Amino acid sequence: MINRTRKYAVGAVAFLTTAVLFWVPFYFVIINSLKNKSESSELNMNWPSSFHLIENYREVLTASQNMLIRAFWNSALLTVLSVLILILVSAMAGFVLQRRAGGRGTATINFLILAGLMIPPAIVPTIWVLDALSLFKTLLGITLIEVALHFSFCVILYQSFVATLPREIDESAFIDGSGGLRLFFTIIFPLLKPVTSTIIILESISVFNDFVNPLYFFPGGDNVTVQLTLYNFMSMFTTSWNLLFANILLISIPPLILFLFFNKRIVEGMTSGALKG
Repeated sequence: MINRTRKYAVGAVAFLTTAVLFWVPFYFVIINSLKNKSESSELNMNWPSSFHLIENYREVLTASQNMLIRAFWNSALLTVLSVLILILVSAMAGFVLQRRAGGRGTATINFLILAGLMIPPAIVPTIWVLDALSLFKTLLGITLIEVALHFSFCVILYQSFVATLPREIDESAFIDGSGGLRLFFTIIFPLLKPVTSTIIILESISVFNDFVNPLYFFPGGDNVTVQLTLYNFMSMFTTSWNLLFANILLISIPPLILFLFFNKRIVEGMTSGALKG
């Protein structure tokens, strides 16, 4: 009886904490996106005197010559390309580094990968490099930036998962005449599905919601991403809070749906290596 009461108490505390940290701010954004400009400027959670759902969201979608629609396309394309390259490159690197653990130079490479998690990017030198390679303000350039910044995290996840796969799989494949690439793509990579699912979800949300990197490395009206559309309704002297909140809600829907439907896979992929180890 005591254990059951304690279980319900913990559940109630978790629910209230979730409500305060997530649902209350979410309600605040929704309710203010339905108000007119003067009421939304009060920044409270009072019910609107009149609803402006259609007007607000229509204005957000058509602002600056349909910039938000163009931004959704740019962000979606950037996210897909970045995640695909990340999965391919980091999975291969994680497999090789784990299988050659303790080998010559492996410790140095692992140190550099860990350094990638700790050392922040240098904005100006990176712009110089991109400009020298004619990649500044290009989709390929910002894609490579996203891949480089998330590479270390993905490699570490793949390394920990590959450690749970028996080396006998590799030996059997080599005996059967498989080469390195065939071994990886036909045998190893399909076994990495749990951690791959985790990386797809986490990195898709991270890249889609990225604000700083597109701002510095992918400027221009035609290159705008969803986070940068928030500037449409903010200025030095005035802010249209109702339109800003409507914009925030629209650009939050895709990551929110992705997280709600696949949150269990995130936990499975993050813990599978530890559980199997």
